[in-house]
Amino acid sequence: MRVLSFWNFSRNSFLMLTIQSSTAHGILNSKPVNDLSFRFCIKHFKTTCRYSPSGTSLKHEQKPSLYFLRSKNLVPDSDPPSSNDVNNLYQFINQSRKLMVLTGAGVSTEAGIPDYRSPNGAYSTGFKPITHQEFVRSIRARRRYWARSYAGWRRFTAAQPGPTHIALASLEEVGRIDFMVTQNVDRLHHRAGTNPLELHGTVYSVICLQCGFSICRDSFQDQVKALNPKWASAIESLESGPPGSDKTFGMQQRPDGDVEIDEKFWEEDFLIPTCQQCNGLLKPDVVFFGDNVPKDRAEKAMEAAKGCDSLLVLGSALMTMSAFRLVRAAHDGGAKIAVVNVGVTRADEFVPLKIKARCGEIMPRVLDMGCMKIPPIH
Repeated sequence: MRVLSFWNFSRNSFLMLTIQSSTAHGILNSKPVNDLSFRFCIKHFKTTCRYSPSGTSLKHEQKPSLYFLRSKNLVPDSDPPSSNDVNNLYQFINQSRKLMVLTGAGVSTEAGIPDYRSPNGAYSTGFKPITHQEFVRSIRARRRYWARSYAGWRRFTAAQPGPTHIALASLEEVGRIDFMVTQNVDRLHHRAGTNPLELHGTVYSVICLQCGFSICRDSFQDQVKALNPKWASAIESLESGPPGSDKTFGMQQRPDGDVEIDEKFWEEDFLIPTCQQCNGLLKPDVVFFGDNVPKDRAEKAMEAAKGCDSLLVLGSALMTMSAFRLVRAAHDGGAKIAVVNVGVTRADEFVPLKIKARCGEIMPRVLDMGCMKIPPIH
């Protein structure tokens, strides 16, 4: 027997993949190690995937964030996936030869990051995201955006990869996924061990709108702290001080992880760093509403969509045209389409396999069903 181990370390997690081979040509069966384990083989191959966030033990791995999130109302209500749902999705993945995966906000809500469009999302509370045009033309809008974003950064970065992130990392590690695209900007896929195309960019980088100079978000946070020392103190007092008091600059922690800030504090008394190269406007490297996906990024995603034989959508309503056009292109090119999403999607009319379920509840079960065929190398 030959054993190959691959280790993939990230800042807050690790992923171990073990591939065992023997001369047997039958399917090798074994008991699952935990809810995130799975077997994967073609004739004489199988794999076992184990995941554990830093500081946790295997016995705590089962659905690490779902119970917490249900109490926070971040994840929309949904019945557990049926055995038929699990089997249909397993067959869809197993029969694909060139699988493309597109993930959306529904994957991130299960990890503690709120979304916009779900029944419990930000839109349901009356929140309106900033547009690109508003950010560029209004200093007041920029102050409001950066003040809220600076205040919520610590909570945002505390989120850990969820079951879907880990399941996809496992599938990608063994060559089951040909190409992955995410609409999310939170880098949770990367922390789980994958490297998807970030269709809408990432909040972990900040760019200059004038010269294109880029810095990492942690450096930007440090600059904000240096310019606004009172804000840094207020952030530390956020969880201990009286909600909405002057001591905390009027900040109140919302159940969905966002931060409300009294405008009297950020309207005139919040300083925003400028570009170190040209003194230009700094913006998170994300595609705001009203902006366009960079051409090279859009073309790369479209090329993958037109070239795949199967497209799996996880946790996206496909309401943004940048995502919907990829699904439409794959469908028009003859690819099989499957969607896992709690609510309705823009593609429901032509998608043959639609499963209403939480991605984090169905993906580990799919991977734990049994062996999958290894697709040919292109």
